[in-house]
Amino acid sequence: MLRIYNTLTKQKEIFEPLYPGKVGMYTCGPTVYGKIHIGNLRAYLLGDMIRRYFEYAGYEVRAIKNITDVGHLTDDDVAQGDSGDDKMIKQALKEHKTPQEIAQFYEEYFHVTEKQINILPAHYFPRATAHIPQMIKLIEELITKGHAYEKNGNVFLDVTTFPEYGRLSGNTLDKLKVGARLEEHPDKKNPWDFALWLKAPKNHLMKWESPWSLGYPGWHIECSAMSMEYLGDTFDIHTGGEDNIFPHHEAEIVQSEGVTEKPFARYWLHVRHLLADGVKMSKSKGNLYTLEDILDKGYSAMDVRFLLLSSHYRSQMNFTWEAMDQARSNRETLQNFHDRLTECHPEPVEGSFRSEQDASTTLGMTQDKISLDTEKYRADFDAALEEDFNTPQALTVLFDMTKNGNKLIDEDRLDNPTDVLKFLETSAAVLGLQWTKKEAIPEHIQKLAADREEARKQRNFARSDELREEIEKAGFSIEDTAQGAKLKRI
Repeated sequence: MLRIYNTLTKQKEIFEPLYPGKVGMYTCGPTVYGKIHIGNLRAYLLGDMIRRYFEYAGYEVRAIKNITDVGHLTDDDVAQGDSGDDKMIKQALKEHKTPQEIAQFYEEYFHVTEKQINILPAHYFPRATAHIPQMIKLIEELITKGHAYEKNGNVFLDVTTFPEYGRLSGNTLDKLKVGARLEEHPDKKNPWDFALWLKAPKNHLMKWESPWSLGYPGWHIECSAMSMEYLGDTFDIHTGGEDNIFPHHEAEIVQSEGVTEKPFARYWLHVRHLLADGVKMSKSKGNLYTLEDILDKGYSAMDVRFLLLSSHYRSQMNFTWEAMDQARSNRETLQNFHDRLTECHPEPVEGSFRSEQDASTTLGMTQDKISLDTEKYRADFDAALEEDFNTPQALTVLFDMTKNGNKLIDEDRLDNPTDVLKFLETSAAVLGLQWTKKEAIPEHIQKLAADREEARKQRNFARSDELREEIEKAGFSIEDTAQGAKLKRI
């Protein structure tokens, strides 16, 4: 039974889908004016993890992730700011390109990066610029119902018409009146109102016709229009980073419910900020890491994914290179166990380089074969994810199985490697972990290993050592195990 911490109610709740067997979910996607960083990836990974879990549990999932390519002002995410430059236009001027060229380039970068880290593509990636008519329609309805007003070509939502404003973030009107830094826009009735539509300055590069002015939409109305277009008036799950809670998600709720008079998203899940070296990530501090920054250090995309899964999404996480080292080591532990399971055979096989003495010793132990209880591990794995998507605990289950499984493989006593491998691959798929394909060992290296094995059988240990050195000089290590000599690139 899945329990989710709902930001809206500030407690864990048993998940009940709006429609049996189906889940509709919306993830706040990127504003495509620059490269996404690992903090963004952590938020997108939550949506991916949730989707993978529901599909594993047998649900039909519809996942939507928007592309913001207009209307996100530089002050949008500070209180109710409706000022500053449009982030798309600002970047376009900086790079001497059109806003459309900027959007296309960074959207493609976003898709490539998500694919690298194995985030499943959303079923739809609606672009804000393609949904201007839907936004205008919502704004018209908000005006008709008395929740919004127009002045000088600008349209604002009147927050005072929503008594429950602030229930998501805790920033109620009383608190905003006392302590928040709010913009005193000349056309606003109240400083805490926010823009639905803004009249564009004469030289503004992105603008559309509307009943009020030649202008562009506010950032908040975009997500309401796109989520409702693809998921309906009410849907199951809305995810994002904790920085989206206020004002963005708070605004989404009131403007959506102001039109439909129905609940908007039923469960809200938010990822905590990701620190880097103990402080908030920023360009000025030089710690705003992108995925390629980490790959350039020799880590893999799966190392990064493993790191992000190693901390619960509602826990504060600190990125360090030491943490990356540990994540790589942990991932390799699972990878090596996977490789051993794929090679595990109860009897000697051709090409294993196992000596006759090793083989007879191993065969003598077959009477004590032991099966790992994969059903128990599966139950523990499922229980971890059912407790608010506790990925660190799910990984702990896999490591416990790995530890016990490796011990039995070392002793040649594992009786059900196929069952263990099947569960390991299934659970890894739920977590979005990909296995590294094992590199084919060149024939001349295999010949050296075979010659070394023959030297060992003849107790010619000097020759055996010479061949080991030759193998290592060629960039491979050789390890003697109960299942035979194992070759691996160094």
